[in-house]
Amino acid sequence: MDTKRLILFIALSFSILFFWQKYMEERYPQPKTASAVATAASASAQGTAASGVNATNAAAPAETSGLAKGQRITVTTDLFRAEIDANGGDLRQVELLKIGATNDPSKPFVLLQDSGEHTYVAQTGLLGEGMPTHRSLFTAAQTSYTLAEGQNEVAVRLEAPGPNGVKIAKIYTFKRDQYLVDVKYEIVNSGTTPLTTSAYYRLIRDGKVENPGMFGTHTFTGPALFTQEDKFQKVDFEKIRKGEAKFRPSANNGWIAMIQHYFVSGWIFSPTNGTAACTPNDCRFEMKALPDNMFSVGAIIDLPQIAAGAKYERTVPIFVGPQESHRLEAVAPGFDLVKDYGMFKIFSAPLFAVLEFIHGLVGNWGWSIIIVTLLLKAAFFPLASASYRSMAKMRLLAPRMEELKKRHGDDRVKFQQSVMEMYKTEKVNPLGGCLPMLVQIPVFIGFYWMLLAAVELRQAPWAFWIHDLSVPDPLYILPLIMAVSMYVQTMLSPPPPDPMQAKMMKWMPIAFSVFFFFFPAGLVLYWVVNNILSIIQQYVITKKIENQAKLAKNS
Repeated sequence: MDTKRLILFIALSFSILFFWQKYMEERYPQPKTASAVATAASASAQGTAASGVNATNAAAPAETSGLAKGQRITVTTDLFRAEIDANGGDLRQVELLKIGATNDPSKPFVLLQDSGEHTYVAQTGLLGEGMPTHRSLFTAAQTSYTLAEGQNEVAVRLEAPGPNGVKIAKIYTFKRDQYLVDVKYEIVNSGTTPLTTSAYYRLIRDGKVENPGMFGTHTFTGPALFTQEDKFQKVDFEKIRKGEAKFRPSANNGWIAMIQHYFVSGWIFSPTNGTAACTPNDCRFEMKALPDNMFSVGAIIDLPQIAAGAKYERTVPIFVGPQESHRLEAVAPGFDLVKDYGMFKIFSAPLFAVLEFIHGLVGNWGWSIIIVTLLLKAAFFPLASASYRSMAKMRLLAPRMEELKKRHGDDRVKFQQSVMEMYKTEKVNPLGGCLPMLVQIPVFIGFYWMLLAAVELRQAPWAFWIHDLSVPDPLYILPLIMAVSMYVQTMLSPPPPDPMQAKMMKWMPIAFSVFFFFFPAGLVLYWVVNNILSIIQQYVITKKIENQAKLAKNS
């Protein structure tokens, strides 16, 4: 198999594997056992039975299609500009100050918001008669908070009354250089009887799916859940809408999140600083479809009974930020899985680890991609050499193949028999040029998904005219270089015996380069460097085989 036919095969493989990826996303997750999972409805029902509060308050109150808006409390840190609404004490807007907006990098990226193109907010509340929910009015000492120079954290204390003189505070603590925000409930039971309540934590988001990706596929957008028992699960919005979402109804650990391309928000119930949010009681997970294409995912935690005159505190962190690998790994077990490498994680994750390490040395993602390409080329050097030697030998046999074609005319059976006999006599394996390259295909595709999922490359410049490696080349220079390099490889490869195939191979560089006009510049950079190195390697080996053949012929 010559290089051009191999490239066509790779293109088809890309398409098939991408559609398979989409199919797997639609099918994922599958229940492990009948006893290990339950629908969202049964999760709520089981939570009611386990709860110590009144059954009418056992589930988190449903949100209406609109969010009531009140006075805003703004918080500014080195990473955030956040807005908390006095109605419910919800986290209503989060701007990521060090991440540029998609269409205007000079402006901060808005992740959470309750107005504009999206609705995406974080809510908490307490269950029980008279307890403050996400609809209750909270008060704060001031309307603006700023993390000052030299400060490591800033706390926003919101207060609301409870029943029978119970005092309740919700405290947000924003920390320097962290996208993880602590959300603490402080409950003082000033009454004369014990207090029983539960806390709920949830994310409300619309069901809009962005980043359509290539070939009809996209990185996952929607809820995700992690427990030590069932590990990582993604749940499609449509399954929630149809009531088909299946997941473990309760656990004493884990997290629940909303994922989108490059970014994630999630409530963390795994142990933090040695304390688990869900112990000694279980987290009861909920996923619900709301009106107007809205969805709610979260968990309810039963709090221990608070004696009269006692004080109780419970902290649950929320992560709101980009999917930067080094940050995700530090949040909670399994939280790094929100970075959507798809089925090629086994290749993509180690490739990114190497890329990130090299970036730490050179400080530029574009040059890091080039160095990783060199390393991959070195790793696959023996396989590629075997492939190019096989193609060089087949190239030498091209004149003899033309003679066989003329000799047998339209008798394709005898022609193929003669060709195989020639290969056997000359000790040439026709698959020798293909099989070594097939081994590399998963790595190539893994590299694609790695670049697609890496927020670190979002709006990252390389050099010259490339100012963002995560989007297509604005001047299409790299795709054009790619097309030229593919044409050069065609000239070095053995010609196909079939005239129709030969004509198709001549057009392949142009046809295949169309793909690269839409690929991220970082991926095209990888392919261009890989192709140039391949051309050099193939040229040297081809010339060596030809010279050996000339010496053998003249001796």
